[in-house]
Amino acid sequence: MLLTPIEIKDAVAMALSSLRASKLRSGLTILGVMIGVSSVIGLASIIGGLDSAFNEEIDSMGSNTIAVTRLPFDTDYSELSEEDRNRPPITSGEAHAIQLSCPHVDGVSPQNYYFRSGGNEVKYKNRKGNQPSVMGTWPDYMSVNNMSMESGRFLSEVDQQFRLMNCVLGYDLAQGVFENESAVGKEIRLNGVKFEVVGVLEKKESNFDNDRVNSTVLMPLSTFEKLHPWEEALYLVTKADKYENVEIAKEEIISALRIYRRVPFNKVNNFELSTQDNLKDYVGNITKYIYIAMIIITSVGLMVGGIGVMNIMLVSVTERTREIGVRKAIGAKRSNIILQFLTEAVTLSGAGGIIGVIFGVILGMVVNSLLSFPMVISVFWILIGFIVSVSVGLVSGLYPAYKAARLDPIMALHYE
Repeated sequence: MLLTPIEIKDAVAMALSSLRASKLRSGLTILGVMIGVSSVIGLASIIGGLDSAFNEEIDSMGSNTIAVTRLPFDTDYSELSEEDRNRPPITSGEAHAIQLSCPHVDGVSPQNYYFRSGGNEVKYKNRKGNQPSVMGTWPDYMSVNNMSMESGRFLSEVDQQFRLMNCVLGYDLAQGVFENESAVGKEIRLNGVKFEVVGVLEKKESNFDNDRVNSTVLMPLSTFEKLHPWEEALYLVTKADKYENVEIAKEEIISALRIYRRVPFNKVNNFELSTQDNLKDYVGNITKYIYIAMIIITSVGLMVGGIGVMNIMLVSVTERTREIGVRKAIGAKRSNIILQFLTEAVTLSGAGGIIGVIFGVILGMVVNSLLSFPMVISVFWILIGFIVSVSVGLVSGLYPAYKAARLDPIMALHYE
């Protein structure tokens, strides 16, 4: 039998009156639901901010870059086959092969890093750099990695051809070593070797710790190989002439490298190519599993909140047994009793849901701000959090409501 609007209105008014009469108990019940919902919203905002930060970082590299590596970037090294373990490293030879044989590749940037025991050391007069990274690369590094110069110039083909002892400094390193002086034209000592600074990179903004870029010393790859001939394996990044030609460029690179690395026609590639889309898919898979973990963890909190709602409603049924008997004696139907107690349960959990959404949004904003992540407030998760909180109240209130509705009015009136 359908309830009339007046019956629904009276049930809501009675439910709210009952909740106001037990403020502490209602508040503690709301707290349980609030914690569960705020956890959902807060964690969803933080994970969304992390995902957006990763995507922004990947986008900053350019949409048409192609990385060439010995193994996939998501390799599980414990499961490598013997053939994969024996893959030859990527060297400057591969970079030359791509440069000569791939017309749709607009830039090639081999990047080789030197790690010194105790850290690299940059000296200028009596000032020292703070353990910078040292990298050898080609002039295409700037265009391939979407970098700009703060002052001076970048490494040129002349620097590369004649193995000149010239270098470019990251922004933070230059500021720390030269303070208020211009770094361009000055002579520094890198691990005891003299270099002339020909330029300073523009500061690279990042959502993550980006000291390796802003605190780096870049030299011609040929100079790097002269100083560190044993460091052959490198990281290779290329750039297609435009985004629409990325797949064509990949085919050209595969063809050039199979020839250079002498891969037999009946063997798979002994190298890997990856693009920004591959990285985004990889990050997306990681955040997907984080979301699943978040749902499992927060569902426990919501379940505890639901148990709290049910417990409070059962206590309420016991305390108001005589009231239920009086209402039934003067004509209240079972549907009226059920609606009253369900309304109380839903009001409790709904209030907890609303407060939880507010706290969750604030939590997400504060954490994302502290971590320098983009502010991501998901309307989807806000709706899910609120709907789930109301559903928890509805489900948790069903049993107490039916228990109250089934009370015998005569026995209820005699209850002390």
